Amino acid sequence: MASVELTRRELVAAFLGASVASACQRQQAPRAPVPGAIVDRAVDTGHKLRGGPLPRAETFEPVDVLIVGAGAAGLSAAWRLARAGVKDVRVVELEAEAGGTSRSGRNSVSAFPWGAHYLPSPLEDRGPVMRLLREMDAVTGVDDEGRPSFAEELLIQEPDERLFYRGHWYEGLYLRAGASAKDLEELERFDARMNAFAAARDAKGRKAFCVPVALSSDDAEWTALDAVSMARWLEAEGFRSPRLKWFVDYACRDDYGTTAEHVSAWAGIWYFAARQNGKGERSDGFLSWPEGNGRLVRQLLSSLGPRQVEANVLVHTVEPGAGGCRVQALDARTGAPRGFQARQVVLACPRFVAAHVVAPWREARPAWMDAFAYSPWVVANLTLSGPPASRGFPLAWDNVLYESQSLGYVVATHQALRQDERGPTVLTWYLPMAGADVKAERNKALSATYGDWEALVMADLLPAHPGLGALTQRLEVQRWGHAMVRPQPGFLWGEARKAAQESLGQHLHFAHTDLGGMALFEEANWFGVRAAELALAGLGRKDATWL
Repeated sequence: MASVELTRRELVAAFLGASVASACQRQQAPRAPVPGAIVDRAVDTGHKLRGGPLPRAETFEPVDVLIVGAGAAGLSAAWRLARAGVKDVRVVELEAEAGGTSRSGRNSVSAFPWGAHYLPSPLEDRGPVMRLLREMDAVTGVDDEGRPSFAEELLIQEPDERLFYRGHWYEGLYLRAGASAKDLEELERFDARMNAFAAARDAKGRKAFCVPVALSSDDAEWTALDAVSMARWLEAEGFRSPRLKWFVDYACRDDYGTTAEHVSAWAGIWYFAARQNGKGERSDGFLSWPEGNGRLVRQLLSSLGPRQVEANVLVHTVEPGAGGCRVQALDARTGAPRGFQARQVVLACPRFVAAHVVAPWREARPAWMDAFAYSPWVVANLTLSGPPASRGFPLAWDNVLYESQSLGYVVATHQALRQDERGPTVLTWYLPMAGADVKAERNKALSATYGDWEALVMADLLPAHPGLGALTQRLEVQRWGHAMVRPQPGFLWGEARKAAQESLGQHLHFAHTDLGGMALFEEANWFGVRAAELALAGLGRKDATWL
């Protein structure tokens, strides 16, 4: 649709903004199109859930625990069960491989992420994420105050961040070049406010803003911030510097897939306050690998046997009963029906999928379903014969474009510590579809052709890297139609999210990042472990909690 109805300039403006379109217009040199493809396919299979009745199985495989969905939440549930010694666990996944939005790929140059690409190092030595990192030998010690330290090779190597603005790259993600005294005063005041929020504790000693969200204080003094947008809160507090507003907006687009206008102030403040100690000291840094969070997926999978995870299975009906759940599914390749009779089920999929799958909800859709909204994302991996030329601060791990609606790109080979920095590399480019109407944004993302995406990615990056076209050997595009739950005003501390976390009867439990209200690995891991522990209780096990 986009390639037919829009000129190239209109296409770029619609996806990336007027500033990028103007810069693109100035790039008149002809270039050969970059070969590549759109690589996602699951959207076609998944949409079968919205059609008519699907074939039903007549025979059923018995299983103690069936986990539906092999994203970070489902695999975290399976990992917890495996560590508890539960052998009869099956994980079924619609896609051809496990991982969800933490999935990764690999080519002859490097591994690379298809979605989430880092994990903020935990601030405290507790919780299931720390258990996982210890299994990976990522933790090197804990100091007297309980702060963990991590393997140096896993922490982002310098230079870690840079920002492109009007033809030049600058260090860091706040644009200090040309900043006025007023701009810097607002930044200092904002940092002080975030430090105060980070230090805040309630009468029970709980942090006002904690990782995961479930451990945060529920006192009204703090949760009232959920009722207003982050943009409105900034205005009310007298923060009007365009540079600071851009910085906060970037943070919201990066973690939540939409702008500060559509993110609650509680969520916006959480981004800056939850991962620091209130003294301006943040956690040890970001942990990352060439494949991004695909490395965490691999660790979770290592706890399972080769036949415990089955791909290309579309679960279309879960029917809770007196002794467990009857589950109807299809082989996504052949269309043949499959059936499972599970004593316990962990449904590790987003709420909009659960609405189609849980049989009682198809008949009477819960009202709270409508509170969940999801940002579409597009990720592209560019394989280059060598690093791109640029002006100013050198190539970093995270490379952000100030005037674009994209998030720029990360460098997959940055963490490989290569001796030859002139060798081939892979750049992973991210675009959150951040508009208010998520359905329209999703349609826009899915209607664009490969040719459209090739034009968009190159239009975004060429102003920062003249000559990039000649270096780019291949470009592959992954569209995520429902990538990230949006923490819209009123959602995080509203009744809908709380209701969605409740098990349905004694045998059906739920896990996903959307239950935490933020599409982050820590939330997926926490709710996956929580659901597994509910399943353990349903099996009559009394294991000590990891939460």
